[in-house]
Amino acid sequence: MTKIVLFTQPGCPPCNTVKAFLSGRGIEFEERDMSIDESALQDLVHKYQSRSTPTLIIGDEVMIGFDPERLNELLAG
Repeated sequence: MTKIVLFTQPGCPPCNTVKAFLSGRGIEFEERDMSIDESALQDLVHKYQSRSTPTLIIGDEVMIGFDPERLNELLAG
């Protein structure tokens, strides 16, 4: 299975939705909370060109926000 990294922060309802979506399907992911992990924030901004949460990294794909249809496509992929 492709590694999945989820960038989150506290008080982010879409972050919680993505976590529930993945967990509900038994999909393992690495959560990186940018509010407490400076390296996560640096990766999010500089490596993945995002300033928003949730940001999902699935293989080489970057998905900003929660789009269940696209997420299903990427997971099937």
